[in-house]
Amino acid sequence: MRSIDLEARQVVVAHDEIPGLMSAMTMSFDVPDPELLAQLAPGQHIDFELEVSETSFRIVSARSADAQAGASRKPSSASALGANERAPDFSLIDQAGRGVTLADLRGQVLVVDFIFTRCTGPCPIMTSRNVELQRALDASLRQRVRFISISLDPANDTPEALTAYAAARGADLSNWTFLTGPEADVADVVRRFGVGTLRAPDGNIDHALAAFLIDEHGRIKTRWLGLEHDTKKMSEEIRALASGANAAGS
Repeated sequence: MRSIDLEARQVVVAHDEIPGLMSAMTMSFDVPDPELLAQLAPGQHIDFELEVSETSFRIVSARSADAQAGASRKPSSASALGANERAPDFSLIDQAGRGVTLADLRGQVLVVDFIFTRCTGPCPIMTSRNVELQRALDASLRQRVRFISISLDPANDTPEALTAYAAARGADLSNWTFLTGPEADVADVVRRFGVGTLRAPDGNIDHALAAFLIDEHGRIKTRWLGLEHDTKKMSEEIRALASGANAAGS
């Protein structure tokens, strides 16, 4: 057990390979049971039971494997920027090879997350969730909302790789932009959003599971941590913000 975020009801676990599901990595898991969450502590070695669905990875039971302590090395989702903070600017490259800055997107409501295309864990779930949110948008609001997915693995996530990933996951690129760029530039954006990454020896990338709803002025309105969120409520928040932006601009 690396760390615990009580507010988000998440734990960060460095786990062994889960055959048929994902390779060994350090990642966040949701723990919806508050009594179970209260029994866990950083530094524990645990055996746990995982409930997997199309939208979540949940730890539903756990027991201590030993009492050895361990230092946390995984960036906590608690470090991610929060509501009312200004989203950091960036200058990256989209899936078509075009330069994109945050200033270019001013006037639109943004849903920003961080993924990498070789991820076998939560990234495909996050993308699928955003596909659901994208499809739920009314036609009148689609031009007011843009989904932004920033790659955590720019060395491998070329514009071509991002285009293929978007197609495979059902993302509509008419209002969804996948971003990559020079490694130093991407690392700076990730750091300033407070997401943090750690590359494992096998190439996997550990990172906080955080998505951000950003208003038309570039200010964060909502921070979603983890995968345990009601997409209906998320959709309502997006529509409300986009409707307000539309009224302000009319």
